[in-house]
Amino acid sequence: MLTALAWRNIWRQPVRSILSLFGLAFSSLLLVFMLSFQFGIYDTMKVGALGLLDGFGQFQPVGYDDDPDISRLLPNWQNLVEATNLEGIDAATPRASSFAIMASGDISFGAAIIGVDPVTEPRVSTLASTIIEGRYLQEGDEATIVMGEGLVRNLGLTLGDNVTMLGTGNDGAVAADVLELVGIFSTGISGLDRQITQMPLARFQDTFNLGDNVNVVALRGADFGAVVKAAPELAQMAAKEGAVYLRWDELQPEVKQMITLDLSTAMLTYGVMIIVVVFILLNTLYMSVLERTREFGGLMAIGMRPTQIGAMVWLELIFLSFLGAGIGIAIGAGITLWVQAVGIEFPGMDEVFRQWGISGRVYPDLSLLSAFAGPGVIVISIVILGLIPYRRILGLEPVTAMGAA
Repeated sequence: MLTALAWRNIWRQPVRSILSLFGLAFSSLLLVFMLSFQFGIYDTMKVGALGLLDGFGQFQPVGYDDDPDISRLLPNWQNLVEATNLEGIDAATPRASSFAIMASGDISFGAAIIGVDPVTEPRVSTLASTIIEGRYLQEGDEATIVMGEGLVRNLGLTLGDNVTMLGTGNDGAVAADVLELVGIFSTGISGLDRQITQMPLARFQDTFNLGDNVNVVALRGADFGAVVKAAPELAQMAAKEGAVYLRWDELQPEVKQMITLDLSTAMLTYGVMIIVVVFILLNTLYMSVLERTREFGGLMAIGMRPTQIGAMVWLELIFLSFLGAGIGIAIGAGITLWVQAVGIEFPGMDEVFRQWGISGRVYPDLSLLSAFAGPGVIVISIVILGLIPYRRILGLEPVTAMGAA
């Protein structure tokens, strides 16, 4: 009975109820879309920043992350490549790296030189897709190298020129080589374009006296979330081989920090919006309770208990909040799914986005969390704060209430 009465009472004042529903639905719609949009950008940032070079996770020797010395070698790295057998891991590639002096004539600059497997590296890293001149490393290459356009410009090189590399090998001896520039890449990240170079892993191992050893094994999966979920298994696999596994946030802590900061700021904005919506709706309901005091007195006079009347009013509030939030979620999800299919382009933001590996078009990511978190907080807040008018009704006396103006 209370349920039927509560539902009927909502539509006794249709204009007020519709306005309340509109406010709830619009707020819920905004929260669904904005949270999905934010999460979509965050995922794109992670995939873009990590996919460019690091991979979604890495096996490393103990202590290598703090001191990336070439002498820190990854034991039994061939066994760790078998991580591709785990669900969610699609590719793994070995790497070895060091720092060297790159010279052309009288000009020289320091750079990070990375030995990579030309076959498996493009499955983990998107660096090959940023080649703007020439080509990427290929199977069978020997004395070849690809370099960032910033370093190429600094050294005054052109495609096909030879560059001299001088570094220190694993045994402390001089590691020197002459390599042909076969490709020039441009990531849009000036630091990488000035400092990163890649050469075939076999040649690197020979030049730096590594034998068959490597420094890291980088991983990637078709789904970023699947790699994140596989982290405990990957960590156990690394521990068995005397190595460590680094998650995405350990490889790119600055990305995590930026996401945390942005999300914290956004939560403040969303919190203010939720507080405003909740208190506007509660104020409307509270005024409704004051206007209906004589009605409540009459109901008590015919035998209805204050607890029942309070529960009825509380149900009215719950119905309004669930209905408004449900409409907002439905419309917000529909809009989000449409935008998720076509994307949103931000003209003029290409250079900014490229710093994080993001293209000029971004896509929301609708999930259960983004769809229900914001509206859910609104509904829960309204339900809890709805106890305020409920408590007022409990204090009413039939005679006094019926005589209220």
